[in-house]
Order: sequence, then structure tokens, then C-alpha cells
Amino acid sequence: MTNQKCFIVAGENIAFLTAFLNSSLFKFCFRDNFPELQGGTREVSKIFFDKIPVATVDSKTNRIFEKRILEIQELKKRKTDTKIKEIEVDHLIFDLYQLSAQEKANIGFIEIR
Repeated sequence: MTNQKCFIVAGENIAFLTAFLNSSLFKFCFRDNFPELQGGTREVSKIFFDKIPVATVDSKTNRIFEKRILEIQELKKRKTDTKIKEIEVDHLIFDLYQLSAQEKANIGFIEIR
């Protein structure tokens, strides 16, 4: 059972997409492109997702992200801090999008608790 805000993500490079949607770059875009609702939440809707460009990656790049994502998931199962691993994934995403040093500094590491 779900409400109207249900999204199903499918495709060949799910590991990269998982990394991207959990990255500081996406969180930065999310803050600026998704309208804020009462209570400090954001409206998740397709029309807002369409504004955020998602890079196209090959299977080799996807496997790199898959390895990192699986490492993070395993650490989280063991209740181990994953911040360093998440920052590493952020840097891979930043490099993929060819962000400048200034852009990387402006985004930083965005943690949602």
C-alpha cells in the first residue's frame, strides 16, 4: 500500500543511481529544486526530479559504485560509521560531474539524520 508519492527505480546501473541519489550533490540539488513543505519536509514529485541531470554511466563505472554501496551497506548492518566511505562516494560523483574545487567546497558533505 502506498500513496501517490511512490517511485519505482529500475534500470541497468542501479548501483550508480543509488550512489547518486544518496550523494551530497543530489542532496544539494534536492534542497534547491524541491519545494519545502510545512514541517521542513520537501515535496518529492517527478516534475522536480526531471530538473536534476543524472549522468549516464557504463557498466564498469556502475561496478565501482556497486562495490562502494555494498561496503557501506555492510558497515551500516554492523552499526559502523560510514561517513568516510560516503565522502569517498561523494568524491567519485563530484569527479564524474567534473565539478571544480570551488563547487566541491560549496557543496561539502551533506548528512541527513
